Amino acid sequence: MTQRGLVIGEAVEVELPVARLATRAAAIAIDATIQIVMVFSLATLLSATTSRANAAVQDTLSVLLVVFVFVFWPIAFETFSRGRSPGKFALGLRVVRDDGGPIRFRHAVTRGLIGVAIEWPGLLLPPLTWIFGSTCMLFSARGKRLGDLAAGTIVLVERLPDLSRRPIFMPPELERWARDLDLAGVDDALAMTLRQFITRAPGMRAEARTSLERRLAAEVYRSTTPPPPPGTQPPAYLKAVVAERRRREAERLAARRALVALGAPGLPTGVPGQANSVSPQ
Repeated sequence: MTQRGLVIGEAVEVELPVARLATRAAAIAIDATIQIVMVFSLATLLSATTSRANAAVQDTLSVLLVVFVFVFWPIAFETFSRGRSPGKFALGLRVVRDDGGPIRFRHAVTRGLIGVAIEWPGLLLPPLTWIFGSTCMLFSARGKRLGDLAAGTIVLVERLPDLSRRPIFMPPELERWARDLDLAGVDDALAMTLRQFITRAPGMRAEARTSLERRLAAEVYRSTTPPPPPGTQPPAYLKAVVAERRRREAERLAARRALVALGAPGLPTGVPGQANSVSPQ
């Protein structure tokens, strides 16, 4: 199950995956570790500064300490960080509303209070409530915990892997055709747009992917000759153009380096700047 959350340069929404139980449990573990360290550190400081106070004062301050660490701190952190806790930040997660918008203070309060009561630390019948909350996330289509259900929120994985350097392979059925392709009309900007689309296409909504795919294929069709073989689908067509352009650039770079290595007259002794690396298109 996925949920919108990222818009690429062509104004096409890219779906972001919902955070599942294992990832969220890891984020909670990080948050819990920080909270436990905070409790022990502040408790030690409190004990040292109130050693002469009576038992009632110490008990009151201890309760306030627990409320601050387990209630106020996570609510404030999620509110001001727009849906992140330290654990979520470390794992690239973010809490958003069901409609994809940023959460408000009321959402953070609802999530925080329910979390303290029946999830973490779970003041009501732990660890039974932990099991119930985990089961809720496991069987929810959107991976929602009880706090998410009450607040109308969802947790997304917003830190997606960088696919820009993933190689794009030539479709075997188009390899021979691509050898005679005139790519003079495919400039760097268009080639980069094609590469970005191909690497991001798996995360796009089907309707947006198909629409942009057809638009790009039409633009490439106008910029290249000869036309692709009959029956060629846009995904294979675009991949063939990008792969062939990269192959030719690699061949030109290899030939230039070979000439430089042989000390060909008129060529610099070093390959400057951009010529040292193959263009990502």
